[in-house]
Amino acid sequence: MKETRRQARELAVQMLTAADLGREEDPARVVEDFWAQRQTLDAEDGGDGGEKIPAWLRKFADERVLGVLGELAEIDAALAPLLENWDLSRLGTVERAVLRLGAWELRSTDVPRGVVINEAIDLVNWFSSPRSRSLVNGVLDKYAKSLKR
Repeated sequence: MKETRRQARELAVQMLTAADLGREEDPARVVEDFWAQRQTLDAEDGGDGGEKIPAWLRKFADERVLGVLGELAEIDAALAPLLENWDLSRLGTVERAVLRLGAWELRSTDVPRGVVINEAIDLVNWFSSPRSRSLVNGVLDKYAKSLKR
């Protein structure tokens, strides 16, 4: 199977969700623990404990997670006013993770705006509910328009 950036973003959302639900505050430790747990789960499922994740894909996912967690306060502060009558803490964990990832990519990478938003919509559709698509689309579109690119 061909690995894609989408798969890396899926892994990043899983790490961000785990970080949001966990108590670990060190971003590097969050990433390290995630990969160790994946290896353990692979071994428990009958694998050799070394599921082959290409280095570039892991690096792509790790870069996003470390970026989001390293700028979490700034990202949350930017997203909060865009939620209109909602509080970020009231959103589902997956929706928060996807919004944070999308916001970080919009502000910190050269990935085109449309690609970031479409990927975020697909991720929230996959991990959560189709109902969340309009929320993610609306918030990230507003955020993208607020940035000076």
